[in-house]
Amino acid sequence: MNPAAPLLFFDSGVGGLSVLGPARALLPTAGIVYAADSAWFPYGRRSEAEIAERVPELLGRLVARFRPRLAVIACNTASTIALDHARAALDLPIVGTVPAIKPAAEQSTSRVIGVLGTEATVRQPYVDDLSARFASDCTVLRHGAPALVELAEAKLAGQTVAVDAVRAAALPLFEQAGGDALDVVVLACTHFPLLGRELDAAFPGRTWIDGGAGIARRIAFLTRGQPWPDVAPPGIAVFTGAPPNAALAKALAGFGLDEVQVLPD
Repeated sequence: MNPAAPLLFFDSGVGGLSVLGPARALLPTAGIVYAADSAWFPYGRRSEAEIAERVPELLGRLVARFRPRLAVIACNTASTIALDHARAALDLPIVGTVPAIKPAAEQSTSRVIGVLGTEATVRQPYVDDLSARFASDCTVLRHGAPALVELAEAKLAGQTVAVDAVRAAALPLFEQAGGDALDVVVLACTHFPLLGRELDAAFPGRTWIDGGAGIARRIAFLTRGQPWPDVAPPGIAVFTGAPPNAALAKALAGFGLDEVQVLPD
């Protein structure tokens, strides 16, 4: 294994940074390539057939260009729809992102938990399966909140995000029958942890769970024993659409992504 072979993180936008952060903390000298399919953002508005075709094709181009040791689909929507397709198409380990329903059920005392994601993610049979396997004694409420994806992107791009806007986007989850008893909410979209402060302010007293730390541990497990650089090389951010503005470029640099490239769509 070439020590310089990077880890590849892939999302429709900047939400995957919530997965990159824990992974970089666990593997601080790893080379990083972060790819945002900004030309197709947001995936939540695309059909399942489009996503199932797009993700393996684009990942294939990125793998050919950067030769990563492992790829992470840091997007719940893409993972629940296209993970199997990508694994069938590419000859390298691929880690997906799935709703953290098991730890949510383990932490809930009210036995009412929420799954807050995109509309595409919350309707997937995969969520039914996870709920049946790990939260069979819980009431599992779901809500697709696409506006939160846009708000997270805006926040990283330097715009002010109002707590009231975050509250309005997520409120239907709590307005469902039994929603007043919700104590643990799964953030089933990698964009949503980027709004952690706003969610806490909008809905105090709830516990928010995402899969970032678990994915980082999975990456470390799959790459155990492999050589790494002595010093972390500059990270690369790749966009399929327009390059980031100055505020977003600064936010990316905070995650160690100092170089920006555009991959023609």
